[in-house]
Amino acid sequence: MTDLLPHIVALLFVAAVLAGFIDAIAGGGGLIAIPAMLLAGVPPLEALGTNKLSAQFGAASATLSYARKGHVRLREQYPMALTAIAGGALGALAAALVPPDVLRATMPLLLIAIGLYFAFRPNLGDTDRRRRVSQFVFGLTVVPLIGFYDGIFGPGTGSFFMLAFVSLAGFGLLKATAHTKLLNLGSNFGAFLVFVATGSVLWKLGIVMAAGQILGAQLGSRLAMRNGAKVIRPLLIVSCLAMAVRLLIDPANPLHAALGF
Repeated sequence: MTDLLPHIVALLFVAAVLAGFIDAIAGGGGLIAIPAMLLAGVPPLEALGTNKLSAQFGAASATLSYARKGHVRLREQYPMALTAIAGGALGALAAALVPPDVLRATMPLLLIAIGLYFAFRPNLGDTDRRRRVSQFVFGLTVVPLIGFYDGIFGPGTGSFFMLAFVSLAGFGLLKATAHTKLLNLGSNFGAFLVFVATGSVLWKLGIVMAAGQILGAQLGSRLAMRNGAKVIRPLLIVSCLAMAVRLLIDPANPLHAALGF
């Protein structure tokens, strides 16, 4: 952070506010915060590690907001948070072993599919529906798997949790959003521990951006709780499609040249 000019740090704070706001409602904040740090000259590994630090504060802030209003019961959900932590840590450890081109090529397609699911699935609202899998099975399989992905790659993790909660756990959109923030916190923390161990966190910059994430998360969670599915659903759709486009226009993506970008 000592090499960054004050106005650059201020712009990164603003980026963190926006990232926290988007994350608290629909996910995808990492695709705002990480490119902002890269443009500021932060090395890629440090950008990922620093984002894990700041994103934890945003996720924790949003989780507490939702919990205070009764949308998530923390004591009942902590086992799933623990499996998310384990998945995130294992994913971060395995990041060097998984070909990044595979993830870059498949993630945009999955995000487009999720966006279309929420766009065209009728009667998606804030009312819970029939659960398809038990909470035990969900926490033991789906949660660590998505957490593992978060540790390896990251973009779209919130959207994957949202899809799982709505389609498998039968949650309404507001309840799914609240629980997604808790599990995002867990998977972020698990991956963060690995980044700390490798010395890939810029602590001062991370704390500044954490303050921005907290502010954005408070604004986003309050908007979501006030408006429910009316704001969550369209923002989730836009977030999924925007993340897919952002990944597709990345020159490092194998689909970039094939699609003629």
